[in-house]
Amino acid sequence: MTDTTSLPRPAGTDDPLVTFQGKTPYDDYVHASVLSSLQQPLTDAPDEMAFLVTTQVMELWFTLVVHEWRSAREALVKDDHTRAMDALRRSISAHHALNDSLRPIARMTPAQFNGFRAAFGAASGFQSAKYRQMEFLLGDKSRSMMNTQREDPEAYAELEELLSQPSLYDEILAHLHRRDLPVPEHVLQRDVTAPYEADPQVEEVWRLIYAGPQDDPLLDLAEALTDIAEMVMRWRADHLLAVRRAMGSKTGSGGSSGVAWLEKRAARPVFPEIWTVRGRV
Repeated sequence: MTDTTSLPRPAGTDDPLVTFQGKTPYDDYVHASVLSSLQQPLTDAPDEMAFLVTTQVMELWFTLVVHEWRSAREALVKDDHTRAMDALRRSISAHHALNDSLRPIARMTPAQFNGFRAAFGAASGFQSAKYRQMEFLLGDKSRSMMNTQREDPEAYAELEELLSQPSLYDEILAHLHRRDLPVPEHVLQRDVTAPYEADPQVEEVWRLIYAGPQDDPLLDLAEALTDIAEMVMRWRADHLLAVRRAMGSKTGSGGSSGVAWLEKRAARPVFPEIWTVRGRV
């Protein structure tokens, strides 16, 4: 229990005048003082603080999106459609906020970026373990993309777990199969450590859903996946534009090719049959 002390309230005010022993309960719960201590600029460049805060906020949104996609996947294993949809809808709201969080640095000029770029050395966004977890949950898996975490046992173990488990999309297709839709056996039994590849028979499953009753809960699922895929693709595109604006075609930090590498990643499909089926409905 927190020790509190009530002070006399000045006449004419209703402001709270309770003091606490040590940190406030708010800080104990939210850890605001810890969060505010994590920004440690290495230069005097005025834009570095915005870069640090924005990047750290994005990591928090990655964490929430991963949490919601894991929750949705667990619900689908149990065929709990309602709970899965609730988690997916929460993830869409979180992803909207993630995309918006890029704004403070999205219009950074090359001179502004160069003011602190050398200070972070080999650090690069592609080293983000949480973002890699997001991609693995989407079905975009690659053991080689785990190499950056190889010397970080905890981060590597989390990625190894997600690599070896079915993705969110795999569990969605298994859920559809249990709802008597003709998801092919070779898709259900595929190697889940490999990237998901589009399949025409899966596209046919989605066609049946889109051509069916418009009040079908599975149609709501399809549209939620469309929203998620759109958010992911917009994030990739906005990130690519921000990097192109700040550094052009320069080589990226951390050993990547920079814009060229981001362009390649941005082109990777997200729930591919959800998009190709639309021309067949």
